[in-house]
Amino acid sequence: MKAIVVTDEAAGTAGMTLVERPEPEPAINDVVVQVHASGFVPTEMAWPSTWTDRLGRDRTPSIPGHELAGVVSALGYGTTGLSVGQRVFGLTDWTRDGTLAEYVAVEARNLAPLPGDVDFTVGASLPISGLTAWQGLFEHGRLRAGQSVLVHGAAGAVGSMVTQLAREFGAYVIGTGRAADRQKAFEFGAQEFVDLENDVLEDVGGTDLVFDVIGGDIGKRSVGLIRAGGSLVSVVGPPEVRPADALTIDFVVTSDRGQLSEIVQRVRDGRLRTNIGNVAGLDDAVAALNPTERSTGKTIIRARS
Repeated sequence: MKAIVVTDEAAGTAGMTLVERPEPEPAINDVVVQVHASGFVPTEMAWPSTWTDRLGRDRTPSIPGHELAGVVSALGYGTTGLSVGQRVFGLTDWTRDGTLAEYVAVEARNLAPLPGDVDFTVGASLPISGLTAWQGLFEHGRLRAGQSVLVHGAAGAVGSMVTQLAREFGAYVIGTGRAADRQKAFEFGAQEFVDLENDVLEDVGGTDLVFDVIGGDIGKRSVGLIRAGGSLVSVVGPPEVRPADALTIDFVVTSDRGQLSEIVQRVRDGRLRTNIGNVAGLDDAVAALNPTERSTGKTIIRARS
């Protein structure tokens, strides 16, 4: 099968190559999925799990990508809940070969059925962005109707999901980003926008929940905006500064079949729009994943047309 592999951590996405690899075999409780579309997060190149297995052993050349939509082509021993020929989407394990390939082996529990009226490209764009937003807002941030949420990177793949879900559940959303992101953030439902290059972040005043996908100086400055009893939810590592009287949560997204089903149902009925940027085929994936221009949407790689 065709697959994208990486071998050199220092080279990052520039070190990606398209190669031929053996098709994977399903382990116990696995399925093999014929990948139709795959999502990719650029920060994967900095994740230890891209380069080593659970025991810290080198596992290169490794196949990156952890979001997929496709069709089940084989079942491992003892696998239940899914069937050959079924359309699915979801997340693969961080420490196994991923989805930038024509086939991938994945634990069945990490996948959910993909309804027939949802395109594979859309399905592949949902798992990390949708689950990160869902878990950050509702499991970790414990969002309640009437609260205010400051969403950093509101025009990005994750931030646009956070914005839409927060609005649906009755929150007041303040988005942030670059000046060029303002209109897109409003289109996804932000009620205010802070241009991080030209506006003063601190003018936001108090907020109940900060959802941080940026970190660094912006993350540190955001701490002072959280009201007593509020929450700082981060997906970019533990914050350098912690609020004195608010919760601080740094989390890694996990796959959840029930949450995936909730997310895709919202796409089907129009409550949730996915944020897709560039779409390219597997033969053009290396170039697509090394863009020369900035894109705020998620890059999707189509393994099949």
